Amino acid sequence: MRDQRIAYVRGVLSELVESLEATLRVARWPKTEADAIPTPLRASVALLVERLGKANRLASDKFGGSPRSIEALSAMSSAINQLDRAYVAYLKAPDEEESAIALGTEIARVRSNAELDLPP
Repeated sequence: MRDQRIAYVRGVLSELVESLEATLRVARWPKTEADAIPTPLRASVALLVERLGKANRLASDKFGGSPRSIEALSAMSSAINQLDRAYVAYLKAPDEEESAIALGTEIARVRSNAELDLPP
C-alpha cells in the first residue's frame, strides 16, 4: 500500500511552488497594469503565507515508516526548507531582479528533482 503522506506532502509542496511562481509573475507585472492581473494569479499569491506555514509545519515533522517513504518525505521536506530560505532571501534582498532570478532558479531546481515528481 502506498504511503498516503507522500501524496499529501507532495500536494502541499506543489501548492507552495504554485504560489511562489505566482508571486514572481505578479512582481514582474507592469505596475500600470496591476488591474489586469488574473484573479487566479492573485488568489495564489494571497495564499502564499498560508501555504508556506503549512509546508514548514510538515517539513519540521519527524517521519517514520519504510525507508523508501522516509527518503521521499525527507526529500520533500528538504525542498520545502530550500524554498523557504530562497523566499526569505528574495524578500530581504536589495536587488529585486537578482533575488527574483535566484528564487526562480530554486523553484526550477525543486521542480526538476525527479524524486519530488511535481506537476508542471
